[in-house]
Amino acid sequence: MGVSVSFVRLPHAEGLPAPAYATSEAAGLDLSAAIGEKEKITIENGKWALVPTGLKLHLPSGFEGQVRPRSGLALKHGVTVLNAPGTIDADYRGEVGVVLVNHGADPFTVVRGMRIAQLVIAPVTRVELVEVETLAATDRNTGGYGSTGV
Repeated sequence: MGVSVSFVRLPHAEGLPAPAYATSEAAGLDLSAAIGEKEKITIENGKWALVPTGLKLHLPSGFEGQVRPRSGLALKHGVTVLNAPGTIDADYRGEVGVVLVNHGADPFTVVRGMRIAQLVIAPVTRVELVEVETLAATDRNTGGYGSTGV
């Protein structure tokens, strides 16, 4: 492991597993829904909801957290992360939430401990934007969507 990330588990996440990699080569840590035992969040078709994780993170400077969809939820239920990937900035100290959207045909119910998203920690390159009068030409130039044959 190369980067250490501190986290705080909020009271409503007590008893839930900490984010973890499912396999030794997995890129994302699983995030779980931190809602009450008897609580459910039902997301109707075409609607979305903010699902709490019960976690606060301290990401190192120069890194971000990317909240990404779980492919199984997308394939089986049409449920994905609405703002994918959601960005967690290194200076954010609030609770991590996941905005799930239901593109499926049926209502989708989130229950406590359900794995709802993945968290990928990635380096961020900060740039200096330089305003110029013209840009260097390329083969594609101003060709838009589909201009490369796709």
